[in-house]
Amino acid sequence: MRDALDTDRDGRHTDDGSDAPMDPLDRIDEIIAMIEQARSAPMSRSNCVVERAEAIGMLEELRAELPADLRRAAALLEERDKIVEAGKREADRIIAEGEGEHARLVSTNEITVSAEHEAARLVSEARAEAQRLRDEVDDYVDTALANFEQFLTRSLASIERGRDKMHALREIGTFAQEEEQRPLTI
Repeated sequence: MRDALDTDRDGRHTDDGSDAPMDPLDRIDEIIAMIEQARSAPMSRSNCVVERAEAIGMLEELRAELPADLRRAAALLEERDKIVEAGKREADRIIAEGEGEHARLVSTNEITVSAEHEAARLVSEARAEAQRLRDEVDDYVDTALANFEQFLTRSLASIERGRDKMHALREIGTFAQEEEQRPLTI
C-alpha cells in the first residue's frame, strides 16, 4: 500500500502527489487498508503480518497531524471572538452616532419633536443592525464549529476502530503463539 503513495517535502505521505498533508481520516483509512492487505500469519485466518516500523510511523504521522487540526479549531474560535468584538464595536459606534444625532436634533428648537423621532429610529435601526450582525457571526461560527466537531468525532471513531482492530489482532496473535509453543499431547 505504501509504495503507491507519494511523499511530501516533510516526509508525510499524500495520495495525490501534492504537497498538502494527508487528511487524518485518509491516513486512518490508509492504516486500515495496510492491515487488511497484510499477509496472513502462517496457519492463521485472522492474524496478519505488518511491518511494525511502518505501522508505528503511520500512527506517529497521524498523531502529529491532529494537533494541527486542533490549532485550526482554536484559530477559528479566535477569529469568531474578533468578529464578535468588531461587531460590538461597530454596534457601539452606530449607537453612539445615533445618540449623537439624537442630541444634535433635540438641541434644535424648531424640529425638536421630529428630531426625537428620527434619533429614536436611528438608535432602533442601529440596535437592530448590531443584533443582525451578532446573529450572523454566531450562525457562521456555530456552523464552522459544528462541521469541525463532526470531523473530530469521525476522526476519533476511526482511531478507536483502528486501535480496537490492532488490539484484537494482537490478542489473536498472542493466543496463536502460545498454541504453537504448547507441546502436543496425545
